Amino acid sequence: MGRSGHACSVLGSLLLLLLLPLLGPAAAQKGSTWKTLSGNAPAVIAKGGFSGLFPDSSDAAYSFAAGPQDSALWCDVRLTKDAVGICLPDIKMDNCTTISDLFPKGKKTYRVNGVSTTGWFSVDYTGIELSNVTLLRAILSRTNRFDGSFQIVPVEVALSQYKAPTWLNVQHDSFYSQFNLSMRSYILSMSKQYTVDYISSPEVSFLKSLLGRVGRKTKLVFRFLDEGLVEPSTNQTYGSMLKNLSSIKTFASGILVPKHYIWPVTADNYLQPSTSVVDDAHKADLEIYAADFANDFALSYNYSYDPLAEYLRFIDNGAFCVDGLLTDFPITPLEAIGCFTNLNNTKADHGAPLVISHNGASGDHPDCTDLAYQKAVADGADVIDCAVQVTKDGIPICMSSIDLMDVTTVASSQFSSQAGVINDIKAVAGVYTFNLTWEDIANNLKPMISNPFGKSTLSRNPRSRNAGKFMRLSDFLAFAKGEDLSGIMITVEHASFMAEKLGFGVVDAVIKAVDDSGYSKQTAQKVMIQSTNSSTLVKFKQLAKYNLVYKIDEEVKDAAPSSLADIKKFADAVSVSIKSVYPETSNFLTNQTNPLVKSLQSAGLPVYVYLLMNEFLSQPYDFFSDATAQINALVHKGVEGGGVDGLITDFPGTAHRYKLNSCRKMGDKTPYYMLPPQRGGLLGVIPDKAALPPAMAPMPVLTDSDVAEPPLPPLQEQESWLVFDFQPRNPEDALAAFSVLSRSKIPGS
Repeated sequence: MGRSGHACSVLGSLLLLLLLPLLGPAAAQKGSTWKTLSGNAPAVIAKGGFSGLFPDSSDAAYSFAAGPQDSALWCDVRLTKDAVGICLPDIKMDNCTTISDLFPKGKKTYRVNGVSTTGWFSVDYTGIELSNVTLLRAILSRTNRFDGSFQIVPVEVALSQYKAPTWLNVQHDSFYSQFNLSMRSYILSMSKQYTVDYISSPEVSFLKSLLGRVGRKTKLVFRFLDEGLVEPSTNQTYGSMLKNLSSIKTFASGILVPKHYIWPVTADNYLQPSTSVVDDAHKADLEIYAADFANDFALSYNYSYDPLAEYLRFIDNGAFCVDGLLTDFPITPLEAIGCFTNLNNTKADHGAPLVISHNGASGDHPDCTDLAYQKAVADGADVIDCAVQVTKDGIPICMSSIDLMDVTTVASSQFSSQAGVINDIKAVAGVYTFNLTWEDIANNLKPMISNPFGKSTLSRNPRSRNAGKFMRLSDFLAFAKGEDLSGIMITVEHASFMAEKLGFGVVDAVIKAVDDSGYSKQTAQKVMIQSTNSSTLVKFKQLAKYNLVYKIDEEVKDAAPSSLADIKKFADAVSVSIKSVYPETSNFLTNQTNPLVKSLQSAGLPVYVYLLMNEFLSQPYDFFSDATAQINALVHKGVEGGGVDGLITDFPGTAHRYKLNSCRKMGDKTPYYMLPPQRGGLLGVIPDKAALPPAMAPMPVLTDSDVAEPPLPPLQEQESWLVFDFQPRNPEDALAAFSVLSRSKIPGS
């Protein structure tokens, strides 16, 4: 096949630039013996290279995965009409290449393992004819910025160019024999010319035909497909073959199984107990490799969208360890193997970075419920938080939104008729906490788990969708006081609205609750108050001695000296958005390094970053769909790192585990996969400049006018809710709303 040497050299140079900040020791050293068959660390096999980011089996994917030489490179071998071997993830070329554009009349129908299959096939084209065909992402949910930029990689190039261990997978040997093509002869030829570390196939007869004809160092691996499928040469199902592993040992040194063979899941995607397949394989003297890992797939809900947690389940569960992991994102299992095994999860560490929950462990349970707070503590949060709202009868409660429509089942309750628009709060209809009494809420409504990516398939923990109990501020304080925490954070918003429109002094109510709970008489836990309103923090500073956190609710690149001076007058710390630390455009990091964090820290203000989520849709591609990689970058003190002091997160367990990792204090010996990415580096390797995302608009600088606010207004006694522009959602609700809302005085009146 023809290839552009100039294009490859340019791409190689670009990828080298991207990898420069990552290059370091290949792996962290582990002293303990692994529970693999050999006792060595499990292998990491990069499926089609780094195919979670670049098109599967592309030059970019192989180059990026092979750079540190810690991953074996997987190639799905296909044959052309003239017996040229190529690496492609799908036998149907139209699923992963531009073949249909170049050969629009090339669609054919063939039988593949007995199944009639229609598409474009490599057997209909010579290597030369395919030289101008380019690769596309095989999974449409991934970025299209690299589509059409890379040619098909010949097997010979994969074996010779990337200087990494290689794994050749032959999926359809019997298919090629229909066209007088011998996959066996081709593989044997390659194994004589190049070092081939692994050869796998789901066809018994093919592996048996290689036995004794490949080098001793080449491992033959039998690949299991789904249990109900039939292996073509024995006519047995793969599920039945799993019961006779000793027979597989006669022609293979290992097996490759879908990960659900080891950790099966229920129909609603929760883990079941592990099977005995790993132990069974090891007893049969077979290595066992697990397949189907990808950071951007919908993981079992038990993993809380944390891919690192899934890898650890297969290698660090105390009972067994697989011998290898086949993955689209090789960097994450390398992190797991090198830095996150054998951790002391019982170790209390309230040092930096501070792990601050966001509505409790709200990634796993409904916001601000007893279950969310209990899990946040169990997961190692240093600080748990309560967003304070007020009820109709003047009780401060923990609720992530002032609008009950956002976080409860009020829309399906008898109170739904009270929905209306309050323009001071939001432009759409809502039922607000101050519309209902505490008893109304606690006895008639259920919490509702947050789903920030509800329009996708990434829903959170369905079994806990409406679980847990609501918490008053007093309940929250009583719970937190008895736990091993460094502090609590109380978030106060809408204080001006509450004072002027509701006649409720939320600052005074919070101070009273804190005093009544006994927090003012203890020093073990600090009390933090967070707000986006400087006027609220000024009022707290006048009345109490708390740790005050100013939340900057816009994306800014820096803070002017005058604004820093103003913030210092009323705040002890600042929370900033992730995008203010790592600017991005269309999910790619830009090369912009904002001085905001350093400016704030130089002024003596610790910086907390919000809002961290485990779901891969929340992270730029530069973090490889890996929440731990993002945390590592945000915390890292180096040139490319964010250097923040604390993390505000829906998933405190992920952040806490990061603090325990064994690579944090390795200094110059830190492995490359635990260094932050180069800002803008991934953008720089997009070959087609027409595919670049639009440039990001310049971020503003925070000024003193952005910070300054008038003092909180004095409390106003009101007789009717309607005075603050309450607009029922529709005319037929108006009378009902008026009769309900105008009967009572405002809380505090």
